[in-house]
Amino acid sequence: MAEVTLEERGRALEDQFFEKENQQKLEAMKGKLDSQRSREDLRKASGMSDDAVLDRLVALGLQSNTIAALSLVPLVQVAWADGTIQDNERTAILQGAHGKGLEAGTDGYELLQTWLKKKPTEELFVAWEAYIKALASQLNEEQNRLLKNQIVGFAKMVAAAAGGILGFGKVSGDEEKVLTRIEAAFPR
Repeated sequence: MAEVTLEERGRALEDQFFEKENQQKLEAMKGKLDSQRSREDLRKASGMSDDAVLDRLVALGLQSNTIAALSLVPLVQVAWADGTIQDNERTAILQGAHGKGLEAGTDGYELLQTWLKKKPTEELFVAWEAYIKALASQLNEEQNRLLKNQIVGFAKMVAAAAGGILGFGKVSGDEEKVLTRIEAAFPR
């Protein structure tokens, strides 16, 4: 059996070093791609465009279906504020869901359809408020402002969809109460 030279051992050591380094680089690239994919999924689900907020949500482990639910619960709550959902409200919510990647046939879409047929329990909204408060503690002031503007903006759009002339412009007192409660879930 031939004896292994110092030079051959040195090459083997280098090969192992570079193999491990390449593996680490590959894993880092995969992690970055996964993070970018998650960020794009969250961007689609939330409608948010701020990369800093999206990156923070990815870092917190939020998935796109969580974000979709996060943004749809207030819309459903506003729509049910007066005890019934009007066609314009239903249409606005379903368009919002579609824009967030919730397509017919998915579990999230089916759940939303259930909420549109039968008012969800108060516990859902309470859970949403608790979730927002917990999430807000993990975000900075600017990120909270952007998230609040996004969610409250969509909720106001649904509230306005059912009132006024041709369905635009008037928000009922019950809807105003729900909007105030949604806004209060966020830090001041």
